[in-house]
Amino acid sequence: MSILEMKVPSPGESISEVEIAEWLVSDGDYVFKDQAIAEVDSDKATLELPAEESGIITLKADVGDAVAVGAVVCLIDTSAEPPAELPEDKVAEVKKEEVVPSPTPAKTEAPAKEVKKESYASGTPSIAAAKVASENGVPVQKIQGTGKDGRITKQDVLAAMAGGFEAASAQGWGGTRETTSNKMSMLRRKIASRLVSVKNETAMLTTFNEVDMKPIMDLRNRYKDKFKEVHGVNLGFMSFFTKACTEALNLYPQVNSMIEDDHMISHNYADIGIAVSSPKGLMVPVVRNAEQMSLFEIEAEIKRLAIKARDGKIAIEEMTGGTFTITNGGVFGSMLSTPIINPPQSAILGMHNIVERPVAIDGKVEIRPIMYLALSYDHRIIDGKESVSFLVKVKEMLENPVKMVFGGKDPEEVLLNL
Repeated sequence: MSILEMKVPSPGESISEVEIAEWLVSDGDYVFKDQAIAEVDSDKATLELPAEESGIITLKADVGDAVAVGAVVCLIDTSAEPPAELPEDKVAEVKKEEVVPSPTPAKTEAPAKEVKKESYASGTPSIAAAKVASENGVPVQKIQGTGKDGRITKQDVLAAMAGGFEAASAQGWGGTRETTSNKMSMLRRKIASRLVSVKNETAMLTTFNEVDMKPIMDLRNRYKDKFKEVHGVNLGFMSFFTKACTEALNLYPQVNSMIEDDHMISHNYADIGIAVSSPKGLMVPVVRNAEQMSLFEIEAEIKRLAIKARDGKIAIEEMTGGTFTITNGGVFGSMLSTPIINPPQSAILGMHNIVERPVAIDGKVEIRPIMYLALSYDHRIIDGKESVSFLVKVKEMLENPVKMVFGGKDPEEVLLNL
């Protein structure tokens, strides 16, 4: 018998422990090399833990356990032979060439998992299952768990959804007085701690303005098809806002600074954090040196980072080191908000939804698509003059996009790299 001890790898600097968010396999399962066997939460991201070798696995930690980096989380008997028949849900995970999935569904060959015993796990959803159920309005109390000891897995919820749970009926009140208690993930606890510390340790203030989005919307309508054809990415609003912010940050470097002890650290570059929603919560991947990028480069990088965040594959290094952040609550319908600074940065720009409103244009009332902007900033190093001037500059460039470039016979096409 040859036993491999699998230890928790270091997810990054300053991280000393992780939390087992979910085991993707059960104790005694045969796992294959590089197969994802667990999801682990750190205080910065959620990562998958792949099997280092093939064999029968023995779990040494439970869901929710905090495990130190370098500690043993499971054992793998590498001398064990793979089973003659694999359950259907394992076939897709097999990476070895000698294992060939059945060309037809093998439901009759894969016996349903039996609930071994009644325990605290019976009928309890895993973290991933609870997340999917909550987002889709699926009542977990109506789902039969097939995981270890009857635990409800993510696949159980997806199967229930595929089987015909209707969101309208699922989201209604069930007529019971039940309550549920789910432990906050390490990532969510860290976010909560950081947000409270920002409110307590900074002199945060928010200034507002509004921007007429008609010039950018007209520009997009004229060039979006050609932009997509030439560059392979869609022309969205975020690249315009990012570009406008980098130009404004160059004019008002205090907004691109941060406090370190009794010093103000200013940056001669703009690493822009873009807040994106993911299944694990809000994440802020960073677009490096955005001040040197064109619009299509910004769009391509935001798309790449957003996909990685959505799929849970984004690296910690891609979410650290930003100098300024942009968040867009408008995609969820927010009219106005006061975004919280992303420490140790000193400012954050909040975008909101676009609503047609009556405005005065050259002495006449016109209906224009208007967006409210909010800049939250640390008043300890950013005065009102700089914060207001920064936001006005962003507004000016968004309402006249050609101001983002200088010179050129056709400024609009130069801006879009067409």
